[in-house]
Amino acid sequence: MMTSDIAKDRTTHLLKKKGSVSSLSSHEFRRKEPHGRPKDSVSTVSYMDEPSQREDASRLIVQMENTYQLGPTKHFPVVIVDHILKDVLTNYLQEERYEPEFCKQMTKTISEVIKAQVKDLMIPRYKLIVVVHIGQLNSQSLLIASRCLWDPKNDNFSSYLFRNSSLFALANVYSVYLE
Repeated sequence: MMTSDIAKDRTTHLLKKKGSVSSLSSHEFRRKEPHGRPKDSVSTVSYMDEPSQREDASRLIVQMENTYQLGPTKHFPVVIVDHILKDVLTNYLQEERYEPEFCKQMTKTISEVIKAQVKDLMIPRYKLIVVVHIGQLNSQSLLIASRCLWDPKNDNFSSYLFRNSSLFALANVYSVYLE
């Protein structure tokens, strides 16, 4: 017996033990590998024991559920987000003075912190947009506006304005429901 025949016999024996039947027989199908050597082809078929009556009964009972929802099951909590905005802006900017480079970095940091805290509320199916403006408070007037196309029944926003002696900060969180 050649080495490859012994390996085939072992493979056949192992496959039969595991519940598979091999197609190895005296009529083996051989094909050429790219290097010119013949390659043996082995195909296996797996089988399963007969199902019990208990499994048949459980398979017959199928519960269907309508998963289509009209609108959100949990709405955006404006009051909670207002408190988050107030806490974050107050904690980060209470004692700070206006410096352009510092404020540029703080807008990024504060917006990321706000977004993380609002995401922790686990509000399903809402896309969050957080915008933070920080500017110098110096007897000037400034108008900040935003426009959004949304569904007023499902979408909402939260906004908070913070001021100290040197700067102002405006944080907005927009929540848009995704269907």
